Amino acid sequence: MDISGSITALATPFAADGSLDLAAFGRLLDQQLAGGTQAVVVAGSTGESHFLEHDEYDRLLAFAVKHVGRRIPVIAGTGEAGTAKTIATTRRAKELGADAALVVAPFYVRPTQEGLRRHFLAVADQGGLPVILYNVPPRTGCDIAPETVAVLREHPAIVGIKEARGDAERIRALAELVRPDFVYLSGDDNTAHEAMLAGAAGTVSVVANLVPQAFRELCDAARQGDAARTAQAAARLAPLIDALNCAPNPIPVKAGLAALGLGAAAPRLPLVELEPGAALSRVRETLAALAPLASAA
Repeated sequence: MDISGSITALATPFAADGSLDLAAFGRLLDQQLAGGTQAVVVAGSTGESHFLEHDEYDRLLAFAVKHVGRRIPVIAGTGEAGTAKTIATTRRAKELGADAALVVAPFYVRPTQEGLRRHFLAVADQGGLPVILYNVPPRTGCDIAPETVAVLREHPAIVGIKEARGDAERIRALAELVRPDFVYLSGDDNTAHEAMLAGAAGTVSVVANLVPQAFRELCDAARQGDAARTAQAAARLAPLIDALNCAPNPIPVKAGLAALGLGAAAPRLPLVELEPGAALSRVRETLAALAPLASAA
């Protein structure tokens, strides 16, 4: 299984009444496949995983697996604050047909590095799926140190890390841990091009929900080491990426998806819809410059 290149952290489309909109989800998956996306994450943080009921999680993941039909890997978000719950969710994702599990560091509880080590090893031992670690300190309150990652990568079921820290020091440290059986994936759209030029195998992206083809072009250029073409692709995407920073993810990307006819703009509470104003206008305008369908919405 090749987990690399342009990987989209899919948003979860909802209908106007707040229910799952699987028809829109199918259109989103088709858009991703047509745009060259090389893997998708279902029910990650962008997909509002912690707001999904158990049956909704199952329906969403099963739908994605069937719709994609093994054309690209389907990665399930399975991370919970507790180890036992994470193992249970990972096992459920395996039963539903996921190819791998994206396991975020336990949030809110702020475990030590030893706690993180034991947590991820237990999930790798008992979850039944290849595990991709996910480090996003602003959301979890803890940081998986590169030294801990170096230990964890020795487990045969731990196959990579999505690292959302985009500072130069962390990019260098993670790039040094890359080997054939362990991939480093950027989790930060702003610095994804820098990470891939430094050795990251790909990026788990939010903006790729809206412009999968443009993001695939960026990934191809960066992974080929073409600095000039990478700079051009990054500059093209920069206004939209910056516009999506106007509110917590996935609020802005859901506004963009609504402009593309891919579900309602409103996420689930306690997140709220991006209100009319300068930020929403900027999201729509920058998206329209890259995705003409948005200008007609």
